Amino acid sequence: MTQDPTLVVSAAELAPAPLHQAFVGAFADYLIGPFRTTLAQWPDLLSRQGIDLGLSRVLLSDRDHQILAFAFVAPRPESARWRLATMGALPAARGSGAAAHLLNDMLARARAAGLAEAELEVFAQNERALRLYRGRGFEALHELHGYQALPGRVAPAACEFRTLDHGAALTWLRDEAQARLRDLPLQVTAASLQSASGLSAWQKGSAQLMFSQPDAATVVAGSLIDWHPAQDDARALLKALRAEFPQATLRVPQLQRLDIGGQALRELGFETLPMHQLLMRAKL
Repeated sequence: MTQDPTLVVSAAELAPAPLHQAFVGAFADYLIGPFRTTLAQWPDLLSRQGIDLGLSRVLLSDRDHQILAFAFVAPRPESARWRLATMGALPAARGSGAAAHLLNDMLARARAAGLAEAELEVFAQNERALRLYRGRGFEALHELHGYQALPGRVAPAACEFRTLDHGAALTWLRDEAQARLRDLPLQVTAASLQSASGLSAWQKGSAQLMFSQPDAATVVAGSLIDWHPAQDDARALLKALRAEFPQATLRVPQLQRLDIGGQALRELGFETLPMHQLLMRAKL
């Protein structure tokens, strides 16, 4: 721990501005680059990550009540788990045991709440964090890769699919995908995407693709799920997407399981990004 006395408080007790400032400061030198989230975007980030500030904890310096570290928690009632949505320490608190203290606190509270498991995602290349999580009993369930395809004209894809409105796409995620599949990353599920704006959704058979176009040069797949092992429908939807946006770079964040769409991406020649995440679970 730090040399000065510290105290742990609920994140709900703090104003948004210092929480946001601590988040930006903790990730200023992050493995994949700093976060550019503004204070105005802070509520959207909390919503997309499913964060419950009442369940989240912040470590403060007892001397001046400055934030040293934080652990934000997202409940996942459908799987009876808590998810460590994000945890960070300010540079001055690194190496002090602050992060380990908050992780121990989260696991103890989850156990006291009657939960049997906790989960998180971590970049496999973040060796320090990975050692901490493994030391607390977290084990890898799935690799979560990211992909991209650079602009290039492709042949028009003969693919019959349904275009869904936002509500229907969320219903498909809940009633079809989440009812069949366990251990989906929160960010590709209805709980996270219900607050997202600007998403289009295509559905075909066992697959659904939700995507956005943040600018004319980029298309981002926010959720690609195909519960059929062959992933034929995912492959068809991806071909149609490439044909629809030939001049755009198509990107898939590092949240894609190989068994529910990742294999289709690879077979279509999407480049696998160099860094990937692990979806991890700990028994409590």
